[in-house]
Amino acid sequence: MKRKCRKLILAGVIFSLCNSVQATEPKLLGQHGDWTAYMFMENNSKVCYMVSQPKKSEGNYSKRGDVFALITHRPAEKSKNVFSYIAGYPYKPGSDATVTVNNQNFKLFTQDDSAWAPDQATDNKITDAIKRGSSLVVKGASARGTETVDTFGLGGSTSAHKAISAECGVK
Repeated sequence: MKRKCRKLILAGVIFSLCNSVQATEPKLLGQHGDWTAYMFMENNSKVCYMVSQPKKSEGNYSKRGDVFALITHRPAEKSKNVFSYIAGYPYKPGSDATVTVNNQNFKLFTQDDSAWAPDQATDNKITDAIKRGSSLVVKGASARGTETVDTFGLGGSTSAHKAISAECGVK
């Protein structure tokens, strides 16, 4: 039951990330420790991503949706290693979120319930840090001002990244 619910949640994440309605159901590429690798077709092009949920979430909130960290390749758009974060709540307008991987800090811009790196260079740095790191911590503030701290495990991140890169032909 838990696996089926998780798969439905992940499918929902994918469809919310899609720019068009012409997308297929995600295909599981493999479970890699704390990370899961998937591929789906969007407008006849492959999209590959790896996703994880926090091992620990902190904050003084009464209700919060699902939380995900993702790295996505869209080779047809010449896009790779795009780091994104779904907070499970709408962010405070105009606020930033912070990602820390092994004492390296990165600032993310926010919109609605998501956060992204500002450019490809930062996406690449975050991805490299995740592959070499042991933990990922994301801090942010909700529209109500509630501060949250989510801690992710990075076990399996390197093999998950290899799986999505191989599937999408990304080097």
